[in-house]
Amino acid sequence: MRMNPFATQPRRYLLSTVLLVSTTLPLTLANAADEPRKLTVYTYESFTAEWGPGPAIKAGFEAQCGDCTIDFVALDSSAGILNRVQLEGKSSPADVVLGLDTNLMAIAEDTGLLATSGVDTSALELPMTWTSDIFVPFDYGYFAFVYDTEALPEPPASLDELIAAPEDLKIIIQDPRTSTPGLGLLLWMKSVYGDKAAEKWQALQPHILTVTKGWSEAYFSLFLNGEAPMVLSYSTSPAYHMEIDETDRYQAAAFSDGHYLQVEVAALLAQSPRQALGREFLNYLVSQEAQTSIPLGNVMYPVADLEEQLPASFEKLISPTRTLQFTPEEVRDGRKSWIDEWLEASTGN
Repeated sequence: MRMNPFATQPRRYLLSTVLLVSTTLPLTLANAADEPRKLTVYTYESFTAEWGPGPAIKAGFEAQCGDCTIDFVALDSSAGILNRVQLEGKSSPADVVLGLDTNLMAIAEDTGLLATSGVDTSALELPMTWTSDIFVPFDYGYFAFVYDTEALPEPPASLDELIAAPEDLKIIIQDPRTSTPGLGLLLWMKSVYGDKAAEKWQALQPHILTVTKGWSEAYFSLFLNGEAPMVLSYSTSPAYHMEIDETDRYQAAAFSDGHYLQVEVAALLAQSPRQALGREFLNYLVSQEAQTSIPLGNVMYPVADLEEQLPASFEKLISPTRTLQFTPEEVRDGRKSWIDEWLEASTGN
């Protein structure tokens, strides 16, 4: 039988122990109450960059909540965010994930690690009907090929024209296994060509200068340094150059067969002990104040109506005549086989 350790102790020991606990417990509780509430948010590197929307959103939310802090943990991509949470499971220190997109939603929801957001999304402005009560959309854009007007005055006007262009027209794209735009092009090609996507990938190969791991390397390191006249990016990318660089040199090519839509989302983790604070942050993310940081910070369309606060350059961007999109479930079910199809076509094996 296990002995009670207090049974053999003098009465005064028991009294002193009770006094010690009763005097220190209020101090402990008081110190805990004085500690700021910290919300850990997994996101991607460009969101937290000095020029990204993260710093302004962090400052705005902390000013609103009064006694909280936002701790952004920057990862390399939306896929990296999802992989990290999947590996950590219910022991993840993250409270919120910010930067997944519609192409990863079904995969993320299948983990069972996410909670309902508590955010009313009915007033948000999106080019699609939003029905999820887990994911909160905070911006959107269309994948497009951005071109250098000085190097390529007349760009292709469709995927077919790009494939049929003279072989010396080179493009830079990203890997669909590691890059959000790379996956976007994979889905773009599949949505336009269906069962013929593999042969179209093969036909496109002579135009591909290189396939980079991520968007930044493709855009900043190669395209803007003149390595190729076209790069896979977003239809909104020219807005940054018009507003910040004050140049119209870089534009997005409007493709008649349509452009693939990307909606970026945030979600609350079910295991988070700070559910209320997490939902407060998600509501702030789609507020007018937070959304003003999106157009030039993330160079994407905001989901709130900014009216005159929307930069004038956004009125000059191409407007897709056709929006292309698979459902999150279709991407979840087809992604692996479509990547394998791309790999086989790209390597010739």
